[in-house]
Amino acid sequence: MSPCPVSENKRYLCVGANCSTHRSALATNKQMEIALFSPSSLFSEEDDHTATREEAISETQETYVERKHQFPGMELVVREFSFHQLNANLLWPGTFAFAEWLVQNRSCIEGRHAIELGSGTGALAIFLRKMYNLDITTSDYADQEIEDNIAHNCRSNEIPVIPHIKHTWGEKFPNTDPDWDLIIASDILLYVKQYANLIQTISFLLKCYKPRDRKVVPPPGNDAGCIVLPWPAFLMSWRRRIGKEDEQLFFNGCEKAGLDVQHLGSRVYCIKPIGNDG
Repeated sequence: MSPCPVSENKRYLCVGANCSTHRSALATNKQMEIALFSPSSLFSEEDDHTATREEAISETQETYVERKHQFPGMELVVREFSFHQLNANLLWPGTFAFAEWLVQNRSCIEGRHAIELGSGTGALAIFLRKMYNLDITTSDYADQEIEDNIAHNCRSNEIPVIPHIKHTWGEKFPNTDPDWDLIIASDILLYVKQYANLIQTISFLLKCYKPRDRKVVPPPGNDAGCIVLPWPAFLMSWRRRIGKEDEQLFFNGCEKAGLDVQHLGSRVYCIKPIGNDG
């Protein structure tokens, strides 16, 4: 078996989850551009899916906030952190828009073995598992609280706990032979300084993809207008207001890493290795 072109001779920056110095650095914004903002200010008015709050909650005094959110065809109960240094506390409006897009383009997820990057609360993965029984794994920054909260949300919505992987973008991925043929993410382009690390993780998952069953053949497209994704593929949606320069910075980084970016409409993008059309 030939070595993975991404992992071979690759050095990874150590940002240990148990290292107090590094965690402090993250908290003081040395690794990321963290700004004080209202989450709603990052999105267009048309994307307003803010849940109705039945009672006033002081987010500075509560550890968690639990709310009911409307997804296509169902209501989910989602527990969110009142605060998290990397914004894993928030259920972004883009999550709902992406869920609606996936319902309208169900062929993109049928029969897939998926992993979500930047899962946060796990709400999108929980929706896809509950709605379509999608084989999906969640992942996020190496923080036990994030994993525990996703597990809590799974149980609250009466589904088995979804497998979870702790991974900080740019570090060595825990699975050396990734077998996910679909990677999804929603609104993860918040931190410009993390673009290079994010692209490194995406490149590894796409270029080092090892199918679990080599007899599996991707289904051909048959319906007119049906979106057919390559295997593997990274499907990303964002609704955050992002500057053209930042957007181009991410696209250029993907191109330099040998990745092709295709806009599918509705701010949903398909990213794949250049030359992979299968």
